Amino acid sequence: MEKKELRALIKTLKKQHSKEQLLEQSEQILAKLEQHPDFAKAERVMLYSALPDEVQTQAFLEKWHMKKKIILPTVVGDDIIPVEYGKDTAFAVGDFNILEPQNEPYQGDFDLIIVPGVAFDRKGNRLGRGRGYYDRFLCQHLDVKRIGICFDFQLVDEVPAEPFDIRMDEVLTL
Repeated sequence: MEKKELRALIKTLKKQHSKEQLLEQSEQILAKLEQHPDFAKAERVMLYSALPDEVQTQAFLEKWHMKKKIILPTVVGDDIIPVEYGKDTAFAVGDFNILEPQNEPYQGDFDLIIVPGVAFDRKGNRLGRGRGYYDRFLCQHLDVKRIGICFDFQLVDEVPAEPFDIRMDEVLTL
């Protein structure tokens, strides 16, 4: 299946789930993440502000930002710029209508990067939205553990992968 077809299939599958079902799955997936040994030992975690059709992270961000340094992506041009999240962080709507933090760029290291996606496979291949933001960012942080998180129907047998696509070390779902 080609990338475009797989994106369309996942979009159709998402429509078969209510907002409440997706929120409940989000809570269960993030509960698994909280129990993950790499999350437990991480002090600096890059997460993301979720779109309505992604694993919802807002409550998770609010819960953890006082206990760990949480970094969120902003998009500037074709690049992800990491920004630290805090309780007083202002947000603006960015590409794909994603809420992006409006602080100074984060200059430090990461212990863990949590990555959204349209689809993943068990080999760690990830299908994004098609602009390559995460691949360009992740190729600069290959030494950092990468965990993709997704709803159960987003984990498929095979994601078409290009040589420049960056694999996840692990994928968490239900």
